[in-house]
Amino acid sequence: MIALCTTCKGRTQHLAQTLARNLANNPGPGVKFIVLDYNSQDDLLHVLKSRHEKEIASGRLVVYSYWKDCLFHMAHAKNMAHRLGILEGADILVNVDADNFTGPGFANYVAEQFNTSDCIFLWARMIKSGPERLPRGINGRIAVRAKDFLKAGGYDEQFQAWSPDDKDFNLRLRRLGCEGREIDPIYLDAILHNDKMRYREWGQDACQESYFASVVDSDATVVNGGKIGLGTVYRNFGNEPIELSPVPTRIFGIGMHKTATTSLHLALKILGYESAHWRSAHWAKAIWEEMQAWGRSLTLEKDYAVTDLPIPLMYKELDKAYPGSKFILTIRDEAAWIQSVKNHWDANVNLFRKAWDHDPFTHRVHKLLYGQKGFDAEVFLNRYRQHNDAVRGYFAGRPGDCLVLNMDRTGDVTRWQYLCGFFGKPVPNVPYPQAFPTKQQRAIIPQRKESSMSLLKTLETIGADILKGVEVAAPIIVDFVPKAAPILEEILTVIADLEAKGITVTQPQMSGLVQAMATTSAIKQAAAPKTTTPTPIREAK
Repeated sequence: MIALCTTCKGRTQHLAQTLARNLANNPGPGVKFIVLDYNSQDDLLHVLKSRHEKEIASGRLVVYSYWKDCLFHMAHAKNMAHRLGILEGADILVNVDADNFTGPGFANYVAEQFNTSDCIFLWARMIKSGPERLPRGINGRIAVRAKDFLKAGGYDEQFQAWSPDDKDFNLRLRRLGCEGREIDPIYLDAILHNDKMRYREWGQDACQESYFASVVDSDATVVNGGKIGLGTVYRNFGNEPIELSPVPTRIFGIGMHKTATTSLHLALKILGYESAHWRSAHWAKAIWEEMQAWGRSLTLEKDYAVTDLPIPLMYKELDKAYPGSKFILTIRDEAAWIQSVKNHWDANVNLFRKAWDHDPFTHRVHKLLYGQKGFDAEVFLNRYRQHNDAVRGYFAGRPGDCLVLNMDRTGDVTRWQYLCGFFGKPVPNVPYPQAFPTKQQRAIIPQRKESSMSLLKTLETIGADILKGVEVAAPIIVDFVPKAAPILEEILTVIADLEAKGITVTQPQMSGLVQAMATTSAIKQAAAPKTTTPTPIREAK
């Protein structure tokens, strides 16, 4: 759904002209208009209620009121309106200033653009002269996916008055890897008016022109520390308060590997978070080296939630770099954990074990974690205990920031209750995912030979589809996995040989099978959530 989000304080004379036309020009069930009354002291609510009763009753138009007595804080107002769009179910958010006309079919145009790519945003280029000159005021038009809005932290609320908050947002989205596409000028029109109306609360001297140069020179990506558009609002002239509380800046799984981190990753995806889990050794290495060099990681920032190594090694640094984040320490009973780690190091059990000798980071991260790359039960177990104790000590007194979840002592329902309580989310009506449960040691004996390169192609297809969110039919997986298992060791050898020669094997090829087995069932389980949200609990015993 697309939400066209408009904020208004003292601009009712403009909104009275633009809103009716914009509603008429953008019909359809997949479009909703959000108007935020930012404590407007004119007759805004009367105009909306008297002129748009039908649209409000149908749900096409939703009016929220923010009654705090304050000056118009543009970035805060936009963030609040966009979060309300998310609350109404939108996955695409469009800022439409009160003096803007969208033109006929604008929402359809936006939908068509976003259907072509998962990583874009739309923006309005201001043309100041010539026959194609555009009216001043259109350059605040930005359309962005809700997930990218949250990853960037929304509009930077350090900007108080009229300022380049939109230009800053545009640049930060680009730094996060989103492609900026210019909005077709046929959809860009606005009511002409002078700057006196823009600056009347703050005064023209407060337009913060000095910010413009700093925006261009900045390398910022994520802002606001999760405090995005906070405040109490009221929906459709009602008296029931709705609290917009902080959201996590990022979510980090900081449990040691083999503590059901893949299951946590899948659970976070079911809850709607864009999550990543050891995509490749190159990916993990980039995160580690960027954090060491700059104290932050652009590779990491491109996802909203990240689990598995090297994340547990950096929880203090991540807490500093991304204030307002949530941390989850997954733990297991020691005997179960050490058995799982032992299996992980055994090439007869872990079909990917031999690839460690050829990739650029796995042995290195294990040495960073354990001080050695070879398995030693006593050394590993001592390090496991040290890590868990250190995390508990670091987050002591901060129960809202870190959840400790014992994966061996909680069932499906309880895991969901703790996790959803921690985030204030409803409990999904699906089992908690369980990926790669620990099995007793077994030997893998090749039984037949097939074309490795042909199988790699199949891996690539399955992996690419899943990474794009395409549901892969269960029969394909059932048919494919038995064929893949006997010759997977040969595939890994081929991959290692190719990379030794400088030929990069794509991430979908490397992770296709694992993603297929671990992710397909979770994708299929998406269902309507329950309405009950439990009280957050810090530690799950």
